[in-house]
Amino acid sequence: MGSGKEEEKQSRCVWVHGPIIVGAGPSGLAASACLSEHGVPSLILEKSDCIASLWQIRTYDRLKLHLPKQFCELPLYGFPEDYPKYPTKQQFISYMEAYASHFSIRPRFKQEVQTAYFDPSCELWKVQTKDFEYISRWLIVATGENAEPVRPEILGIERFRGRVVHTSVYKSGSDFRNQRVLVVGCGNSGMEVSLDLCRYNAKPHMVVRNTVHVLSREMFGLSTFGVAMALLKWLPLRLVDKFLLLVANFTLGKTEHLGLRRPKTGPIELKNATGKTPVLDVGALSQIRSGKIKVMEGVREITRNGAKFVDGKEKEFDSIIFATGYKSNVPCWLKSGDFFTPDGGMPKTPFPNGWNGGDGLYAVGFTRRGLLGTASDAVKIAEDIAQQWRTLKDKSNLCNTHCILRRSPWQKNNHLLKERERERNRC
Repeated sequence: MGSGKEEEKQSRCVWVHGPIIVGAGPSGLAASACLSEHGVPSLILEKSDCIASLWQIRTYDRLKLHLPKQFCELPLYGFPEDYPKYPTKQQFISYMEAYASHFSIRPRFKQEVQTAYFDPSCELWKVQTKDFEYISRWLIVATGENAEPVRPEILGIERFRGRVVHTSVYKSGSDFRNQRVLVVGCGNSGMEVSLDLCRYNAKPHMVVRNTVHVLSREMFGLSTFGVAMALLKWLPLRLVDKFLLLVANFTLGKTEHLGLRRPKTGPIELKNATGKTPVLDVGALSQIRSGKIKVMEGVREITRNGAKFVDGKEKEFDSIIFATGYKSNVPCWLKSGDFFTPDGGMPKTPFPNGWNGGDGLYAVGFTRRGLLGTASDAVKIAEDIAQQWRTLKDKSNLCNTHCILRRSPWQKNNHLLKERERERNRC
């Protein structure tokens, strides 16, 4: 009986010669592509059934990249030239599918990681899914900053009789036509969802709980972000922030009288420190001025038919949409080391050095700097692992096989089994 159980356990053990990458979003794809350029194989584990599941499943239809495409390219493979300046959601998904195809990246889907830990006795990472235990010298965490929706706890929400959704399941304002909708959150998602609701004659009321920077997406015909990046090469960050706010006040006017108070910290400095992204206006501000989007103060309590606000007002609503963003889920499954914060699931070491956690642990896509930060991390990680790979290959004459499975459903090659056993004996 015991030997049978042990044999079954071993049959589900997967040795991965290259790194294990958790997550098949842009970060995971970028890391795998950069590794392949160095001749290092990798295995991506993805809990959903597709690449870039956040983009394919959890984004609304009208979404476009907030930044010009040159700031959103993954390493080694650019956007098609005929793509517009701000690609649509579907165009970005097509780009990532082409990216995966170009580098022959084939993630293993429906492999949600339950636990991952470092075994110091053999200096290997062991990653457990429902079906298999994957083992490797390297683990790359690529689940990113936006792995799980954030749903704030609001008094009385369970009493509300209408529909309550998060923007992760919101697709179009057509589902809320002619409704009174409470939108909780005033970031880029909250602004764009409110704008989208206006297209379908809904009446959005947007809750602004905190201060927020609103900037024009473009200034003088140029990308605001592009201008900021160019100025940062020559000027101090705080001076660039002052310039951005000066232009914003000139082009958009003062936003305080609209109920949108600006933080005391500048937009770029705030983004670097907290990850809070400034809103790049694509039309919502004009709808606020016209009164089609109502700005509300914080919610004190949800009632059966609506909400009570901190300023004493009370209104009825048909639906509530949480535009409250996402969070990292790393603390739920990564059980070794103190590289990530236990509460927020972010690397403790700030950018640009938050990619290497030691003992073969790496993080990509946690820079709070979007896809530019992802590309930077992926390149550094690939170079670091490639150097180790070449050293190990020279010493041990490692096989270049992608991964070896002992009595697995998809591989029963005797030569590979022997190689697997020799590798296990080394540790």
